[in-house]
Amino acid sequence: MSECVRYPAPGCVVEYMEGNAVQIAMVTEEAGGRLRLLLPNRRETRLNASRLLPWLGPQQAAGLSREEAVRLLETHRETREAAAAAVPLMDAWELAQGEVESAPAPWFAELFASAPDVDAVAAWGRALLACKSHFRFQPPEFQVFSAEMAEKRAAEETARQEREALMAGGAAFFRLLWDVACKKRVLPPATGPGSEDWPDPHVARRLEETLRARMADPETQEHEALWRGLSKGLPDVPHLPLQLLMAWGKLPPHYNFWLDRADYAPGDTWWEPLTNEVQALGLAATGPEAAALPHCPLPFMSIDSASTRDVDDAFYVRATDDGLELTLALACPALCWEFGGPLDRLVLHRGSSIYLPEGDCHMLPQCLGTGAYSLQAGEDRPAFCVRVRVDANGSYGPCEIFTARARLAANLHYEDCQAVLDAQAAQTPLPDNAAAPFADQLALGLDLARRRQAARIAAGAVIMDRPEPVIHLHGPATDPQVEVALDYHAPDAQLLVAEMMILASAAVAELAQKAGLPLLHRTQDVALPKEYAGVWTAPADMTRVMRALTPSALEVQPRPHAALGLPRYTPMTSPLRRYPDLVNEAQLVHFLRTGGPRWDTEALAALLQTLHPVLDAVGQVQRFRPRYWKLLYFRQQGDKIWWPGVITEENDVMVSVSLPEQGMFVRGKRRLFDERACPGMAVRLRLGKVQPLYNEMQILEAMTAE
Repeated sequence: MSECVRYPAPGCVVEYMEGNAVQIAMVTEEAGGRLRLLLPNRRETRLNASRLLPWLGPQQAAGLSREEAVRLLETHRETREAAAAAVPLMDAWELAQGEVESAPAPWFAELFASAPDVDAVAAWGRALLACKSHFRFQPPEFQVFSAEMAEKRAAEETARQEREALMAGGAAFFRLLWDVACKKRVLPPATGPGSEDWPDPHVARRLEETLRARMADPETQEHEALWRGLSKGLPDVPHLPLQLLMAWGKLPPHYNFWLDRADYAPGDTWWEPLTNEVQALGLAATGPEAAALPHCPLPFMSIDSASTRDVDDAFYVRATDDGLELTLALACPALCWEFGGPLDRLVLHRGSSIYLPEGDCHMLPQCLGTGAYSLQAGEDRPAFCVRVRVDANGSYGPCEIFTARARLAANLHYEDCQAVLDAQAAQTPLPDNAAAPFADQLALGLDLARRRQAARIAAGAVIMDRPEPVIHLHGPATDPQVEVALDYHAPDAQLLVAEMMILASAAVAELAQKAGLPLLHRTQDVALPKEYAGVWTAPADMTRVMRALTPSALEVQPRPHAALGLPRYTPMTSPLRRYPDLVNEAQLVHFLRTGGPRWDTEALAALLQTLHPVLDAVGQVQRFRPRYWKLLYFRQQGDKIWWPGVITEENDVMVSVSLPEQGMFVRGKRRLFDERACPGMAVRLRLGKVQPLYNEMQILEAMTAE
């Protein structure tokens, strides 16, 4: 007869927990609460009676042989396991919930059977122990969880099981992917021979999600414990998730993970869920409000690179009795922009346009930024205009701001404009190009730019004349050939445009200061030695001067900008490309309409809290992605080429060298260089061990240039 017993004695079948699993055994000896137990595998163990589960029995007659005891234990175990699998746990939980807070295993067994035997009670005990989401074992009873707690624990249990499955199938798969990334193995197919190395689809999906999350945010704590387990034994390299995803085939070679870090959607589809709002804003460029603007008859012209499609500034210069007058027309998306709306939130999240060798990523939908609001020649566009006079000494007076409809006479390119300016300087016939009919405007514009640059230098401006190379990619995207070369040099045309933009931004900042109008300002409030003012071209000189400069900051307070030589500077000339400029333009348009600000100082400061991290992330994309392509270029060229450079800094340990033609800086150990090495010395370098993904390149050899 099988019955539950109260105290274990020799011959009693008992159960206990070991390794988070129920173990069955028979007592062979008992002394002072210490038990000797026989296990189904014929081994023996010792155990305190306090560790036994609270269902004891049945009690067998003394004198059983070891073989008989083992067969008996196997029979009871099979019976209990089968019965436990059939236990209606959820029915029992629903009956118990609200009736009892806790109950022993026999109570649950008696809900569904009268006089259950010890095997039935043990089966219920086993099932209750396994259902941790709805019950908690508090010896000798089981606590019954509420519906809310059961749901919470069920979710936790599901998550735990998923983590265990991920750990079981993911760690080995990650090691396989790393071997593939290191070219030690070829990734086997997901089906057929070799597919046993692959995790099941659900686990694979979670592994991909984990890798993408770590790639986009290496500091995330969301999957930290899981990631530590999955990556155990793999090298601690900066971009391991990216390399594993590329080895897996989930990402193409040369993938731009910096966009993921910035959460910046590439291409021109990110706005499509807001098509109606975008179309309405596009129509507003020629709608009643824009049509009501007064027409400005000036024949404005723009100057940009040949690839520019988002034209956001144009100018007209005329001579006056005492100097020159600039009228600058700026694209005006702020005219009908809905700040705080769905499109605005997306554009704020982008923060700025990004210009990369593989393609541009525009801040605005292209139908707006390169279409409806871009200043295209021969088409009426809403414009925000700034008019300011410059005297013979380059000083500027108060500016006038207004909104108008503008129609450009031409969209010119730097190369054509430079050719015209060169011909004027040499007093030779003008070239036959699109800029020739505007030669007089170009001459006036260059005169104004030179006056302004001289005035800024007199005020302490520091100008770095550093040529920026252009990166071209040729061939398939998965295996491009990189070309890095200096762009066509158009110093006068570029100076003309740059000084006009700086002038307008400075003049508007002065107007806002006098009117008490809050704006976003670009500041660099640092004291510079007077001898640092001027135009610098030598790499060593530029490095020395740059050491004294601090990075500029975007602030509400209108503090000085040292490098520009200005008491205050308000970015507002690129509203199609930069969100701060769009905000400043909107503030100025609202001021024209109402005489007051759209945002007060506190509101702009609050906006900056959101905008700063966005601009920092976008800035990383713009800095690091071109550098990646430059490093790939050096790797493709091999380690046998000697590259010309100029030493910019040196000490007893390291030497820094500028590579002007590639716009790069490299550092090498002092022992590689001539003992006479000093800033300004021309050298030649042999470079190698290039790792574009890790932003690494080493100087292998160095010698003094002849």
